[in-house]
Amino acid sequence: MSEQEIQVALQRIYVKDLSFESPHSVETFGQAWKPQVNVEMQTRNRQIAENVYEVALEMTINTKNNDKVAFIVEVEQAGIFTIKGLEGESLRRLMGTFCLNILFPYLRETVDSLCLKGSFPPLILAPINFDQLYEQSQKQQG
Repeated sequence: MSEQEIQVALQRIYVKDLSFESPHSVETFGQAWKPQVNVEMQTRNRQIAENVYEVALEMTINTKNNDKVAFIVEVEQAGIFTIKGLEGESLRRLMGTFCLNILFPYLRETVDSLCLKGSFPPLILAPINFDQLYEQSQKQQG
């Protein structure tokens, strides 16, 4: 297929799931802030109609301060994309790279906002190279 036949359109971006927990906030607020941050990430996609797909990026961020949990953030940022003219590996690659690159800034802003609302310093997540991650996952599966 030629590139002119490929169409990708973003229909909607939304928060699908959201959780913020700060079990030791009172103790944490009185300590020097030296966070240890652990980030886990998962992605999912599914077809919801002909040429329409939901792509989701989920992150769990567990932040400790002085070996005590300061806060845990769980965010699932999702988007609905119309994708025409691609199938198989090309479609999977687009959802696993391009679509995630669109979703990530929204997820990052949500995490930052939640930290501030929890009275913690902002947690600005580093950029993620989804193209590289996709290549690595393909090599591991192969």
